[in-house]
Amino acid sequence: MHPRIHLPRRTFLRGLGTLMALPYLESMARASGVSTGSAATGGAGGASTLPRRTAFIYVPNGANMADWTPEALGTDFKLPYILEPLESVRSDVLVLSGLTHDKARPNGDGAGDHARASATFLTGMQARKTAGVDIRVGVSVDQVIAQKAGDQTPFRSIELGCDRGQSSGSCDSGYSCAYQFNIAWRTPTAPMPPETKPRQAFERLFSTGNPKETAEVRARRKEYRRSVLDFVLEDARQLGAQLGKTDQRKLDEYLTSVRDLERRIESAERVTAQLPPNAFPEGAPASYEEHVRLMYDLMVLAFQTDTTRVASFIVAHDGSNRPYPFIGVNDGHHDLSHHGNDDEKKKKIAKINRFHMEQFAYFLKRMKETREGDGSLLDHSMIAYGSGIADGNAHAHSDLPVLLCGQGGGTITTGRHIRVPKETPMSNLFLEMMDRMGLQETRFGDSTGRLTQLKA
Repeated sequence: MHPRIHLPRRTFLRGLGTLMALPYLESMARASGVSTGSAATGGAGGASTLPRRTAFIYVPNGANMADWTPEALGTDFKLPYILEPLESVRSDVLVLSGLTHDKARPNGDGAGDHARASATFLTGMQARKTAGVDIRVGVSVDQVIAQKAGDQTPFRSIELGCDRGQSSGSCDSGYSCAYQFNIAWRTPTAPMPPETKPRQAFERLFSTGNPKETAEVRARRKEYRRSVLDFVLEDARQLGAQLGKTDQRKLDEYLTSVRDLERRIESAERVTAQLPPNAFPEGAPASYEEHVRLMYDLMVLAFQTDTTRVASFIVAHDGSNRPYPFIGVNDGHHDLSHHGNDDEKKKKIAKINRFHMEQFAYFLKRMKETREGDGSLLDHSMIAYGSGIADGNAHAHSDLPVLLCGQGGGTITTGRHIRVPKETPMSNLFLEMMDRMGLQETRFGDSTGRLTQLKA
């Protein structure tokens, strides 16, 4: 059935202090000249194509590489223990072996591998060793994309995390905490601190851009126990009456998912409020798993509504010594990463790695289930997942654990395990990702060329 009306892609439901962007609807296709066919998935937001998104996910302290790396190359490989949670989305996953971050190595600067690992991860640059204010590393790939392509969306980028950040002081062998708690850098000297509170990130997605007004509306909603949807309900009803059946269903599903996310944030806040003061950072859910999943869901929502096309997420900061008792690991993560080749410690590291992968698999499934055109949100995205350290015991920065997920609008052949030549800079991957986001850069970080193996 053809849509009854033609909507601009940038359509909002409006209410007091609230702007709620809509997901992609069939009614928007004709108005923008976008084909809903799966072939029309190229370009970085051109008039005749669906937009592409890119996200960068960071996990700390490396991985137990024996349980990460598939034995076989190509398409006929078995997912090892850590990657097993990806089974249902394996056709959307590219396992990349052999990538290196040379600038995370000491290169004459001595200890501090955890700070360098996170600082270098998206910049490909050597961090200046300092615990003072004279920090310097490089502009991160997400911010290069955001600065050149981000004006097409309400937010150039979003930065999310689960650990309350630190921007000053020494955190790792004379390196500033700014290096260890940030992976996104707007300039070589200015990091982009991640938002760690689900409520604040949620409110930001639906704000009018006026911080004072948003705070007032949030207080009013809390006083009357009202949902963000209550403020746009009338607008939604009027719009729904004009839509075809398919778009009505999509709109209902979207509003339901927003309310479900809002309820989960409220539930997490109630649980945390019942715990002893200072048991958890203000605004952080008591359940780490729920915290991670809320942030992933917020990322899906931001991409689904085209609120942004660029995101980064620090699942935990490098050097984190968080224990994982809920999966039977009571030891600190960082302590375990220095396993000294103890098999029991390596098994525990693998369990932590697998837990993180289970949460990532949840995110990929949500992206795959979110329809856009004749494909999915994941089809039109590139999601890089990994760590700036391989084996934590050796503080190795070569042969890093890296995944690239999503087909980038049909420009990436997933469902494979490929091995690139030894010492290939990870920056080569970032150049390819920038190409697919509409940027044509000749160099990035310590790049030596492009990673041509992404397309079979």
